Amino acid sequence: MRSGTAATEPTHRFAVATVAALWALRLLTAAGLAVDAYVHADLAPTYDFSGPGISQGQLFRIEAAAAALAALLLILFGTRRLVWAYALSVAAAGVGAVLLYRYVDVGALGPLRDMYEPVWYPEKTLSAFAEAAAALLAAFGLLLAHRRSTSGR
Repeated sequence: MRSGTAATEPTHRFAVATVAALWALRLLTAAGLAVDAYVHADLAPTYDFSGPGISQGQLFRIEAAAAALAALLLILFGTRRLVWAYALSVAAAGVGAVLLYRYVDVGALGPLRDMYEPVWYPEKTLSAFAEAAAALLAAFGLLLAHRRSTSGR
């Protein structure tokens, strides 16, 4: 029997469980962000308009690209806190925007037209749920990645 084996085994199990949990969070968060990216890319042409300013379609394309990038970064570099923070900010901004413009008539803001849309439809609902789930999962992932990095594992 090696000395110290009994003391290090629980620590090793915790490290393995943390890595497994991070992978599960990475995949689930990336899936939520992928749904977000798909829905926004699919809806973007519907919200295009000609004229001065930034169209909602352009904003949808930006959201789609940001969400796709966040999903990719999570898969490739999901142990880094900065990646989790980026994923959290993209998902939270997406769900925040959809809820804001669903329930509040903000009006036009600078180059942005009034984007108030007081209805729910299937793709909008799907996107909101995916963004909310991704934001929640990314918050847990950020916490777990932070704990893992500060514990030296």
